Amino acid sequence: MTNEELQKEMIAAMKAKDKTRLSIIRQVKAEVKNIEVNERRDVTEEDVNGMIKRLIKQTSETLDMSIKAANNAERTETLTEQVEILQSLLPRQISGEELVALIEEVIAETGATAKKDMGRVMGELGRRTGGNFDKPAAAKEVGSRLA
Repeated sequence: MTNEELQKEMIAAMKAKDKTRLSIIRQVKAEVKNIEVNERRDVTEEDVNGMIKRLIKQTSETLDMSIKAANNAERTETLTEQVEILQSLLPRQISGEELVALIEEVIAETGATAKKDMGRVMGELGRRTGGNFDKPAAAKEVGSRLA
């Protein structure tokens, strides 16, 4: 997601009066602004997606702790909603048949034949998809195709 798309999402959330979504998007925008100010550069789509992934990880960890504590159902529900909103901001993850076809293509192009080539294949998958693929499924598939 680009910074401009993030701005459009924020405006849409304001118009819809969706306070939770607006709060999450503002949080992401604040983190993006920190990059712009601290590193004195324009943010890229990868920066924005990386920031969203980091926030998903942080919120998911908090959610896991909330679930384990099992003492505040409202907080757990709010955190679950926040994770869902953050995940909706990320590009669609490649999986299933589309992922299998891409794996076959990468293996053919890289000439990978053994398990030692798995890192090279996974790295190329990451470059082609911007990291937006089901990594565990891809690793299993690549492992089964390389002897």
